[in-house]
Amino acid sequence: MNEVRQAETQELLHKLGLKLVRHPLPFRLNHVNCFMAKGEEGWTIIDAGLNNDVTRELWEREIGNEKVDQIFLTHYHPDHFGYAGELQQKTGAQLSMSKIDADAGMKSWDEAFLNALPSYYKAAGIPREAAQEMADNTKAFQPLISPLPKVDHYFEEGEKIHIGRLEYEVLFVPGHSDGMVIFYQQEHNVLLSADHILPRITPNISYWFHGDPNPLLTYTKSLEKIRELDVEWVIPSHGQPFQGANERIDELLTHHKERLEATWKMLEHPLTIFEVRERLFDRPLTVHEMRFAVGETLAHLEYLRAEGRCERVMEAERWIYKQL
Repeated sequence: MNEVRQAETQELLHKLGLKLVRHPLPFRLNHVNCFMAKGEEGWTIIDAGLNNDVTRELWEREIGNEKVDQIFLTHYHPDHFGYAGELQQKTGAQLSMSKIDADAGMKSWDEAFLNALPSYYKAAGIPREAAQEMADNTKAFQPLISPLPKVDHYFEEGEKIHIGRLEYEVLFVPGHSDGMVIFYQQEHNVLLSADHILPRITPNISYWFHGDPNPLLTYTKSLEKIRELDVEWVIPSHGQPFQGANERIDELLTHHKERLEATWKMLEHPLTIFEVRERLFDRPLTVHEMRFAVGETLAHLEYLRAEGRCERVMEAERWIYKQL
C-alpha cells in the first residue's frame, strides 16, 4: 500500500472530476471526506457530514448557488448521514442509499432503542455510571442527524450510476454497517471505499445490539469480495488516497485474525464483555471511543461464539464468555 502525495491526489481527483470536501469532526478521528462531482443535471454529493454549524457553513461555501441534483450516502453513520436531511431540504436533491442502512438510520436514534441501551450495557458488564454516560452519548447524536432524509432511491448491488461524467458500479460491502455501499470506477480502476478500507486505521466493526449478529464475519467476506477486483487506487472517507487495495486488505484480514486469537486466549478465564474490552483496549478512552470499543469487542466475541470456540452464559444479569 502506497499513500499518495498531495500533487498525485489532486491529479487523481481531477482525472475523475471529483472535488474532495473534508469536513472537521469533533472526535479523535477528526475529519470525514465527502465528495462533489458536476454532471449534466447538476452536482452529485457523496456523503454529508454531521448536522452542525461547521458542516452547514462548509457546504454553503462549496455549493453557493449551484444546483445539486443527487445526494449519494454510503452508509447511515452520523458523520456520513447526519446533514443529509437538511442538505436535501435546501437543495431539493434526490437522495439514494441502501434500504438496509436507510432503515437503520431511521431507527438507531429513536427513543425505543435509546431507552433499551442501559440494559444492554448492564448485560455487557459495564458499570452503571459508565453505561449511562455511553447511552447519553448515543442520544446526543439525535440533533446531529436531524432532520432525517427522505430516501428517493434504494441502491441495488451492481447498479450503474453516474458520478460526474463517469460511470461507477454500486457494490454492497456490509460489515462496518449492515448496508454499506461503495462505488467502483472500472476504467480507472478506482474505488471510492467510504469506511470499508481505510489507509491508517482499521474500520470499526461493531455489534450494536441490533442488525447483523456477526458483522466481523460479514466484513471479512466483504474484504474478500473487493480483493477479487485488484483495485489500484483507493479513495477513502478518512485519510488520504492510496495505491494497492489488496495489500491493505491483507493487512486488515491479518489484524482481525490476530485480534480474534488474542480474544480467544483471554477466555481461558470467564469474562464479561467489558472485561475483555479492558484487555483489548488498554488505554484511556473517551465515552464516544468506549462505545466503539465495546461494540468491537462484542463483534469479536460473537464471531468466536458462532465458530463454536466459546460460549455465552447469563450470570447475575451479565453475559459471561468462556472458551469451549
